[in-house]
Parts: sequence; C-alpha cells; structure tokens
Amino acid sequence: MTDQSFDFARMGRRSFLRAAAFAAAAGPILTEADMARAAQAGAVPQGMALHGQGPDIPPPDAVLINANENPLGPSKAAIEAISKIAPLGGRYDRIGETEMLAMTFAEQHGLKKGYVEIYAGSGEALHFTVLAFTSPTRSFVTADPSYEAGMWASMTSGAKIVKVPLTPGFAHDMKAMVAADPNAGLIYVCNPNNPTGTLTSKADIVWALDNKPKGAILLVDEAYIHLSDAEDVMDMVAADKDLIVLRTFSKIYGMAGIRAGVVAGRPDLLAKLKPFGQNPMPITSSAAARASLLDPELIPIRKKLIGDTRRDTLAWLKANNYKLIGESQSNCFMIDTGLPGKTVMAAMKAHKVYIGRTWPIWPNAVRISVGTPADMAAFKTAFKTVMDSKAMADLRGQPHTGVDLAATEPHLHRS
Repeated sequence: MTDQSFDFARMGRRSFLRAAAFAAAAGPILTEADMARAAQAGAVPQGMALHGQGPDIPPPDAVLINANENPLGPSKAAIEAISKIAPLGGRYDRIGETEMLAMTFAEQHGLKKGYVEIYAGSGEALHFTVLAFTSPTRSFVTADPSYEAGMWASMTSGAKIVKVPLTPGFAHDMKAMVAADPNAGLIYVCNPNNPTGTLTSKADIVWALDNKPKGAILLVDEAYIHLSDAEDVMDMVAADKDLIVLRTFSKIYGMAGIRAGVVAGRPDLLAKLKPFGQNPMPITSSAAARASLLDPELIPIRKKLIGDTRRDTLAWLKANNYKLIGESQSNCFMIDTGLPGKTVMAAMKAHKVYIGRTWPIWPNAVRISVGTPADMAAFKTAFKTVMDSKAMADLRGQPHTGVDLAATEPHLHRS
C-alpha cells in the first residue's frame, strides 16, 4: 500500500487527532427540517435529542406549509441531470461534477477560483462558519427573530448569544447589531429574513461591513434571495470583504431533499471551515444543482409563481382582518394570531394543515410557508375555521402566557 493511502499519516498524529477532535466537537447540524419536525411534535430542538426520534409522518393528504419547502420540486432540467448521471453513482466523483458546479457558480457571480465551496445544503456551511468564528470570548450576534440554526451551533462553540430585535420595519437593525458586542466574532444576517420574509437593505449590510468590531465576520444567509427584489452582496465577496455568503438549492430551486448548498468568501476565510470536515457531494445533487444554475427560465418563472401565490394569500388575510407582521418578499410570512401560536398550530394540524413554528419573542405569531395555490386554498379554509371556532373564542377570554404583539409592537402592520 502506498503512502498516498495514508493521508492522515502525512498530517502527523497530532494534527490528525486535532482534526478528529474538531469533527467530534462540531455537534449535530440542525436544519429547517429538524426544527419544523420538532415544532410539530411540540418539542424544542435540543441538539442530539432531535436525532433518532421516530418520525411524525403526516397523512398523505396533509398540506405541508411548515418547513419553507418549494412544492414545485426540482426543475425538469435538474431531474434529467440526475437521471443522466445516476448510472455513474457506483464510483466517486471522478468526472469533477462538484468542481464544475463550483466553477459555474463562481463564473455567474464574478468570483475567482477558490472563493466558492460546495456543501450538502447550506446548513453544514452555516454550522461550521459559526464554529470557526465564535468562541467563549467571541460572541454570535443575530436578529430576533431570525433563523435559529446559528444559535444552536454557537452553543457548541461556547459562544455568548446576543439577540437584537428587528427594526420597526422588521429589517435587521444593523447599527444595533454592530454595537451589540465589541467582542463579536460573527454577525448573522438572514436576508430575506426567516421567519418574517422581510428585507434588510444592502446599504445597511455594507455599512455594517465598514463599521463592525475588529476581527468580526458577517455571515449573510441569502437562502431566499431569489424570491425577493433584494440586492445580493456577492460583489462584497469579490471585493475581499470580511464576510461569508450562504446560498442553498433548497428554496427556489426546489431541492430540499436532494441537498446542495454554496458558501462564498475569501479563500482564507473558507479555509477556517475546513477543520470541521466536508463530506463528498453526491454526484446526483451536484449535477442537479449545476443544471438548475444553467436554466435561465427557472428563477423568473418560479419567483412569479410563488410571489403571485403569496400576494393572493396575504390579500385574503388582510381582507379578513388578520394581523400580518411586516411585508414578506419570500416564501414565508408571519401572522399574529392573538393566541398562543402553538395552540393554533395544533388546531391546524387537526385539519391536516401543517403550519410552521413560533419564536420565543413572539409566542402568539405563527409562520406560514407558501405552498401551491391549492395548498393555500386549504390553508385559508382551515385557518378561518380554526380562528372562528368556539374553542379559540373561549381561549381569547382567558389569560395566557403570550405576548400581545399589538401592545409590544405599535408599528405592527394591521390590515
């Protein structure tokens, strides 16, 4: 056997053990699917406790608008790419499919070689970025509410979590986030935000880059960028700024179950993620992702379809005097129910309509993902039935441990 068979030996025993310790310390990587599943079970994610749970399998006729998935699924081009490359699945990626995906993404965004890495979904890259740039002395700064996976990762790194409320317009308060902790290691910006679907301006993000604490990195999660009119910040990556940008193929590309994600940043920043590992990409997901990038009609067509369905649903909610939180430009939005959100979720589940989850800062609010027009028609019927029910009317007359958004957020959008 040649020396090349023992790459770990050339690393040296100490380096190998250090890398193994990093991997062991990385902890479980939580995704939107994990948290959506836990919310339906009435559980709060607790790291390892999530893994190995028996599945809460919805009935086959259930409406699933709880995990920000794209019900359109992968594009025709992506499916054809999977079918074509599947016969090569008995071998590792000897044709460089994943490298071609990275090159295609880089070329489309004006990035040089070495500025793009591919992961099985953006969750791994988010988790490893938090581990790389936070520690017991370097905090994790996030908006509140926002996507929670980074906070769970920071618990693994031992970092202090600093949560900053959104602005009156439900954008990230970048000035407050920059000022929140002079020892910040990572400032996380999800744009459009999950769960509100609201936007933070590029000007505010660039201001944060110019004024952040020394040594801090911005992590900009653009999972939902294609669904909105927001301006991305890939040019800031090309300009060698102190930021990392995440993209996923789970949202507009409809590949949540296929798993593909992109992390973009300066090579020296991306190198800090390497000790935590990087599983080889399945050639099927790499091929599907590249075919999706090369389909010029995919983004505009799907943006319009999902946007039209969202706008129709929001118009119906306003017409029926339900309280929306902000103006979403994504495939999800939030409603202040005026009742404990988990109670509303359970009642909707009884009607076979699975809606999203709540956030501690707004326990009365529920997140709704945008499904097909048929999904949203079923949602309208079930939601009105639930909200008009005697059980909910009785609950309104009782004290409950929720925060009335109307009282705490005077800027709350009301229809």
